[in-house]
Amino acid sequence: MGSDYLFGAILASLLAAILLFRSRSRVKKARIGGEVVGAPLASTVESTVEGDGCSGEGADIIVVGAGVAGSALAYTLAQDGRKVHVIERDLTEPDRIVGELLQPGGYLKLVELGLQDCVEEIDAQRVLGYALFKDGQNTKLPYPLEKFHSDVAGRSFHNGRFIQRMREKVSSLPNVRLEQGTVTTLLEENGTVKGVIYKTKINGEDLPRKAYAPLTIVCDGCFSNLRRALCSPKFYSYCFGGLMCLENCKLPFPNHGHVILADPSPILFYPISSTEVRCLVDVPGQKVPSIANGEMANYLRTVVAPQLPPELYGSFIGAIEKGNIRTHPNRSMPAAPHPTPGALLMGDAFNMRHPLTGGGMTVALSDIVVLRNLLKPLRNLHDASSLCKYLESFYTLRKPVASTINTLAGALYKVFSASPDKARNEMRQACFDYLSLGGVFSAGPISLLSGLNPRPLSLVAHFFAVAIYGVGRLLVPFPSPNRMWIGARLISGACGIIFPIIKAEGVRQMFFPAMVPAYYRAPPAK
Repeated sequence: MGSDYLFGAILASLLAAILLFRSRSRVKKARIGGEVVGAPLASTVESTVEGDGCSGEGADIIVVGAGVAGSALAYTLAQDGRKVHVIERDLTEPDRIVGELLQPGGYLKLVELGLQDCVEEIDAQRVLGYALFKDGQNTKLPYPLEKFHSDVAGRSFHNGRFIQRMREKVSSLPNVRLEQGTVTTLLEENGTVKGVIYKTKINGEDLPRKAYAPLTIVCDGCFSNLRRALCSPKFYSYCFGGLMCLENCKLPFPNHGHVILADPSPILFYPISSTEVRCLVDVPGQKVPSIANGEMANYLRTVVAPQLPPELYGSFIGAIEKGNIRTHPNRSMPAAPHPTPGALLMGDAFNMRHPLTGGGMTVALSDIVVLRNLLKPLRNLHDASSLCKYLESFYTLRKPVASTINTLAGALYKVFSASPDKARNEMRQACFDYLSLGGVFSAGPISLLSGLNPRPLSLVAHFFAVAIYGVGRLLVPFPSPNRMWIGARLISGACGIIFPIIKAEGVRQMFFPAMVPAYYRAPPAK
């Protein structure tokens, strides 16, 4: 199989211009741990109704949520001269288990946004590829980094440390106001979002306040009521049931993520500091074993541990004995936005995928680059209707990168999971053997996973190359009716895995974005 038919390319052109809009404001420095960080946006704060406050003039954009997406977006917009008001429900360091692995493609976007120093001084670990384990065999899958600067690699870290570094950088800008508060409602007038209503502590008391801006961008997926107002969410639920931190654990392949193709579903190991390794055990089904009554510990000890490589077994059992077990529900959600004047969704509020491939932050940072390039030429954001129509192009321009990573995550999860169906298990073995071939057979898929080559046609080509390879394994050396039947079911099963995911992503937007009218939207005249 030559590489000439494995790669196809449709590259979306990003709008770019350099027109910076600088606004004048007084700078008041504040600390990040307090209620407000940065410069005040309003020259006056006036009372509106009893018990209500109003953040009046000055903000160009409100950003809801200061996680990875919200912080990176606020910093980027502020660097372009916008006055940004960021409202985050909790400014203390998050203790989250997701968002701990940044792929090399995501790191390149971090560099493009000027935020690469946020992975420094947090004991982040360089990640150079993956190691895949199945039935006592293993194969090493390095990232294809030969053509990049030596600093380019994946990074893994404590999510909370990374977010705090980003918040510190955001709060250092004079035209950003970073405030702790809980957004409850979008302020709408004649179908146009004018701002938000949020609650914040003033003198120890929760008080409602209003914030106004021409554009509100929701980045926090926890605000489900805001998400429902701006898109049609359709969730597919998963659960990482055994989330543990292994201390002083030596991975078989240092600086690599480890994927164990276990029964019933994959197990992940990756370093998050120089002394800690994160273990994520996927638990399929709706009912998760209870941690409180010991069901989860027993499941991990009797079902999961025997399937691990010997090098990881001792540390894994030790973490169980210490009780370092947590659960975390995960969801995938295709992007299905309702274009709404004055508002936009980004990050986990907008689009989620299975966390197996660690692509969430790469998609979010790529989206921010697209949005920055779209907003750069605009001097004025107050024409909500024209701005909304123009920003419809965002949903098309983001698709080649986002849909490639989303589709790969969903498809790999299904292929890597064990199944009683013999054809599905043949596909699983074929995937392991195909990646073990090395060369273009491993570099191609890993470049997709890493975000270095997010091309939808390349993804589909490799996926069906795996399926055809699996059929070839069945028919050599002697085809039989039973093997031919299994091969036909393998191809059918492969179609049943990938086509529904592609349909949810949008065939035209994913493969032929230039055919979508929104692709050609020009900036508003004023």
